[in-house]
Amino acid sequence: MKKVLHTPEGVRDIYNVECGKKLALEGRLKKVFHLYGYHDIQPPTFEYFDVFGKEIGTIPSKDLYKFFDKDGNTLALRPDITPSIARAAATLFKDERLPIRLCYTGNTFINHSNYQGRLRETTQMGAELMGDDSVEADAEMLALVIESLLTIGLKEFQLSVGNVDFFQSLIEDACLDEDAEERVRELINNRNYFGVEEFLESIQVKRSSKEAFAALNELVGGIDILTRAKDVAPNSKGVMAVKRLEKIYDTLKLYGVEKFVTFDLSMSGTYGYYSGIIFRGYTFGTGDAIVKGGRYDHLIEKFGKKWPSIGFVIVIDELMNALVRQKIRIVYTRKNTMIVYDEGKQREATALARDFRRKAKNTELIKKDKSRLLEDYVEYGKEYYAGNLIYLKKSGEITMINLVTGEHKIVNSTDRS
Repeated sequence: MKKVLHTPEGVRDIYNVECGKKLALEGRLKKVFHLYGYHDIQPPTFEYFDVFGKEIGTIPSKDLYKFFDKDGNTLALRPDITPSIARAAATLFKDERLPIRLCYTGNTFINHSNYQGRLRETTQMGAELMGDDSVEADAEMLALVIESLLTIGLKEFQLSVGNVDFFQSLIEDACLDEDAEERVRELINNRNYFGVEEFLESIQVKRSSKEAFAALNELVGGIDILTRAKDVAPNSKGVMAVKRLEKIYDTLKLYGVEKFVTFDLSMSGTYGYYSGIIFRGYTFGTGDAIVKGGRYDHLIEKFGKKWPSIGFVIVIDELMNALVRQKIRIVYTRKNTMIVYDEGKQREATALARDFRRKAKNTELIKKDKSRLLEDYVEYGKEYYAGNLIYLKKSGEITMINLVTGEHKIVNSTDRS
């Protein structure tokens, strides 16, 4: 029976103050999404396997949690919420012609290898802008990410922006087949540019292509690197990709958030469905990106509707780690009032609790154990973020304690012992 007493590898219980802070954080982020006009959607936790299949361009099949329903259909826990939103959008909004803005909060499940020590279940909050292929849509998503992070108190972070089309223009110019492309992507994602050079040499790629791939290492930085990127671009596709990034940057100036953006032309995207700009958000105190996003103009059409779209997710678990390590306080209000009462004071205590709850005050009602001291309840209240404690004594005396300041007040005192 020992095994069932703790959680499987890669998942954990989130409770008490940490859970309260996590929910408070999610609430503040959702408020920003709503300020930008996004509407809530809750897709299912599992879907038919095909929604996350290889042709969709999500994670490899071996990393999915797969199971069967009673009819023998293969189902999968979602590793990523965007394909679910795409599937829903193609059906629920199939006749819609104007752009749709959707946002969500949900858990994703990836069967990582043990040694990586990563969580297999994480919470993601995301937003998707569907039916808009404009530069303005790209800029809105980046601005929404930046404003979300600023709202929760993060000051030092960077949004790294690339364009899949630029990387793809280099791949096409080098005439790489699927296997060679995969190898080059892998090497570049690991920033192994010597490896890229050796590999391209071994398959006898033309000199201009080798030079273009070697230049990727330097195409990381501020707006000025885009001029160099246009010189490196081997064809019009590459040039247009860079020009798009320039236009996005100009639009971000209107939002006043351009200083949080840097460019990285070596970005190729972890998901195969990305088709235009891609971006990742980084900050101190966490090993992985806290934001992942990009344009996916052809994903929804795989479910039957041509609808260019862009979206992102904020990885809540990574974000919380960063906030804790940067000592940024997650505002979590002390709300509960504790009413502790002696034997014989149940009627008064219950009436008081009902009155408080009618006034929208969170109230915890506790009958005092004769063997416990009032100090035990005070400590309990402090530990669980209560704000006030009211103690109804058998004698009729009422003690009110502010658990934040420690201030005591005694009212309704009588001479009875």
